[in-house]
Amino acid sequence: MSSHEPGPPSALTSSDATGDTAAGAPSAAGTPGRLALAVVLYVGVRLLVIAVIAGVLTAVGLPLLLGLLIAIVVALPLSLVLFRGLRARLNAEVEAATASRRARRERLRAELRGDVEADGGPRG
Repeated sequence: MSSHEPGPPSALTSSDATGDTAAGAPSAAGTPGRLALAVVLYVGVRLLVIAVIAGVLTAVGLPLLLGLLIAIVVALPLSLVLFRGLRARLNAEVEAATASRRARRERLRAELRGDVEADGGPRG
């Protein structure tokens, strides 16, 4: 028994509660590869912004360490504004992966209780 409530309907993808599409293939959203790509892309772009700002500050004569510190402080609010779309994509991938794991966990629990056959059909 879990105390977790299912997420809002807007967090669900076009797949059914098992995380599979109607054709039986796993849904693309929420797969570990897509989630990893979204994380790498978002972190990479943020690090690139820090590197560019630090490079500009170092080019104008600031010491590298001071330039990096200033770049980190400046890049945080700048990234929040500039990369809103990437952040939304990352949030969507995390939500899809969470929903997929939750559906797999519930299906496994149902199988262990004997409510559902291992092939996914209702017992009876």
